[in-house]
Amino acid sequence: MDQAWLDELSELIRIPSVSADPAHAGDVLDAATWVRDFVRKAGGEAELVDRGAPAPLVIGEIRASSGAADAPTVLLYGHFDVQPPAPLELWDSPPFELTVNGEWLVARGIADDKGQLWCMLKAAQLLAEAGDLPVNLRICSDGEEEIGGHSIVDFLAEDDRGADAAVIFDSGMTNRGIPEFSIATRGLVYFHVRVRTGERDLHSGLYCGAALNATHALMQTLGGVLPRDGRLPEPLRVGVVPPTEQELADWATLVPGDALLGDQGARPADPDAARDFYVRTWAEPALDVNGVEGGSPQLQKTVLPVMAEANVSIRLAPGQDPSVVAPEVERLLREAAPQVAVVEIERWSDARPGLIPAGAPAIRLAQDAFEQVFERRPLLVRSGGTLPIVPALADKGIATIITGIALIESNVHSPNERVLVDYMPKGVDAARACFRAFAALR
Repeated sequence: MDQAWLDELSELIRIPSVSADPAHAGDVLDAATWVRDFVRKAGGEAELVDRGAPAPLVIGEIRASSGAADAPTVLLYGHFDVQPPAPLELWDSPPFELTVNGEWLVARGIADDKGQLWCMLKAAQLLAEAGDLPVNLRICSDGEEEIGGHSIVDFLAEDDRGADAAVIFDSGMTNRGIPEFSIATRGLVYFHVRVRTGERDLHSGLYCGAALNATHALMQTLGGVLPRDGRLPEPLRVGVVPPTEQELADWATLVPGDALLGDQGARPADPDAARDFYVRTWAEPALDVNGVEGGSPQLQKTVLPVMAEANVSIRLAPGQDPSVVAPEVERLLREAAPQVAVVEIERWSDARPGLIPAGAPAIRLAQDAFEQVFERRPLLVRSGGTLPIVPALADKGIATIITGIALIESNVHSPNERVLVDYMPKGVDAARACFRAFAALR
């Protein structure tokens, strides 16, 4: 990869734009400013748009090199916020310093999503500077994707201009060298659950066995929504759109689930989890307890805690509705809790799943473009992750290409996040080929 490109990308990576930490609010703003300024330097127009969210949107446009009034319009989306880097001790290099480690580029945000956003912006810049950009590119970027923000979704809901297609580089491929387009994303509802069982913590020697322990009560409460034999309770599966036979056949050609789990050092949740890996992570809802606090697990304290809490999230399958599933999660939690416990449930965020028509002309044109670069036609798959913008675009009838250059082993959301060095210029080339191909949309 060209050193000048590495230096440029390092500038964006170096900004610790962690949206989940209010202490980094200024850094998220700096990342927004960097994206805005890049679009301007590429010959476009861009502004920071404050919609009352923790970070502004970057809204801009690079117009077609000629005939812009009649050229197709393509919307580009990527996010410039990142996950927290902790635990820092597990990183092999500073998380916000772009580092070449063998075949990998390592840094927080290189895969999700700063590095991939840069690929699209760089492709746009190169075409514009060469006078060879055949489409109008609308840039819409946000700094709250990692915290479930809705400002970009609200912006699109109010936007009357629309686009002929959209491109999102925020995904990857299961097998090296075989690109994938996700035609569906899962939704998400995030809860905070607090259980109280008394007024104050108690001496366990005096009250253990008689007084209700809040940690025990929380464990019982969470049991009401956990999977049984690999499937969530039926009330949490309402609305699921099952994969087609063709999809299942395509998924069977991918890396086996046991290999994917083993590569990540993970253990299967149950005996059938590896066999059903793609169905469970792409086409079924799934629930996780993301964190638990109760009592004192660090110090040797013989205490009976009376307050315990947990963060719980459910990924919604394509076809499901947060407004239908979320109340069922709350109901099942309350029904499972001990009768005398006080259960408080807060809904912190939600996002709908998205589904894109596989036969849309933009999808086929983008497949042709990617095939030129990777010499393999992209597979049509689904994504287990959540992108709130996808259903918003689908509501507008905008066919969306959700793709990217990350790999299963890219350690997304983990220490030593990484992308293959050779894939960064390929990402630029693939984006450039897409933009050229979309000239045929009109």
